[in-house]
Amino acid sequence: MKIGIISDTHTKVKKTAYAIETLVKEGAELIVHAGDIVELDILDLLKDCGLKYIAVYGNNDAHLGQHHSKYNLVQEPYYFKMQDTKFKLMHLPFYMTPDTDVVISGHTHTFHCEFENSTLFINPGEVCARSKPTSEWMMLNVSEEKFCVVRYTRDNKSEITQKEEYIYDR
Repeated sequence: MKIGIISDTHTKVKKTAYAIETLVKEGAELIVHAGDIVELDILDLLKDCGLKYIAVYGNNDAHLGQHHSKYNLVQEPYYFKMQDTKFKLMHLPFYMTPDTDVVISGHTHTFHCEFENSTLFINPGEVCARSKPTSEWMMLNVSEEKFCVVRYTRDNKSEITQKEEYIYDR
């Protein structure tokens, strides 16, 4: 199963559209947004991408609450299961206990990927390219034997998307 993961899109609708399009083309079956969505247009991109999606509220998303019933918005920590893998999704990295197979967070604007004590902790970084001149997002490929994380990065004003791969035995 392939899960596209984005976070901290803030006001960058075009950068978000590019990240989502890349994940769809690369075979994502689900898109996860780890918070700080900020723009209603970004929720529309998720809703219209043709895939199932989950978006967790971030600390800059209170104004989106009025649209809760129109979109698949959840509060943190949000637990879900796909196939035989348990996930925990949050924006703020406050619930970092290893109580699931995969813990997804955002907020820090920093890419993080670590496998510790049978739990994969991941943060896709920032799509918005606010803290650095690079937009970043990830794809998580889950199998019974492995977790494969592909980190995508695209420098501002560049047409080139870079990929880095991280593989962990489950």
